Amino acid sequence: MAVKIIIKRIVPVDKISILAPLLRQLRALATDQRGYISGETLKNLDDPGEHLVISTWNSVEDWKKWEHNKERTEIQHKIDAILKQKTEYGIYVHD
Repeated sequence: MAVKIIIKRIVPVDKISILAPLLRQLRALATDQRGYISGETLKNLDDPGEHLVISTWNSVEDWKKWEHNKERTEIQHKIDAILKQKTEYGIYVHD
């Protein structure tokens, strides 16, 4: 069953240019992973620092494999260090 992964990050405006290359790198790596279907990044109009990534995966197992991928976790640790807070994740399915 396909799943949607919602990733929420609060990005201080002065950090966006620092984070952009890391986020592009994550996206490029994700698109090559088994089970990846699609993804989009959204910015909250009322709060420009709030960013959501919505990605679709063939299965929870495919997502979990990517979530624990060594390259991904190394990049994610760099992102969280810059943000000084943990990125939030949620796994969703159609009702």
